[in-house]
Amino acid sequence: MSLYYVQKLLYQLNRDPSIRERFETDLPGLLKDYRLSEEERTAIEKPDIGMLYILGVNGQLLMHYAAMHGYTWDEYLDAMRAALKQHGQVKAGLYLTTGDLTTGDPNTGDKTTGNSESEEVTS
Repeated sequence: MSLYYVQKLLYQLNRDPSIRERFETDLPGLLKDYRLSEEERTAIEKPDIGMLYILGVNGQLLMHYAAMHGYTWDEYLDAMRAALKQHGQVKAGLYLTTGDLTTGDPNTGDKTTGNSESEEVTS
């Protein structure tokens, strides 16, 4: 996975008019300039906001990309929630999680530990 290059592309799309123009006129050519996995390339092309979130794209970058594709704020949030249900936890980046956060202990999912979602988790 090449999260750095996905995020670099999304950042440049938001900042550089020439990158935005290439995105709109020659997306396949533009994507060749970045070291992307097939999964990342497909998620960018669709666009699959939820999968980009699962792959670990930073929310600040992703929300601009979603808006560029006409997503409302609620649609953006719904896309991420739906992806978590469909694909499971975030795979990399800032939002990476371990364990089952819906059941208690962020590391094991064990409800008997007394850990809450508000407690800090260290790796």
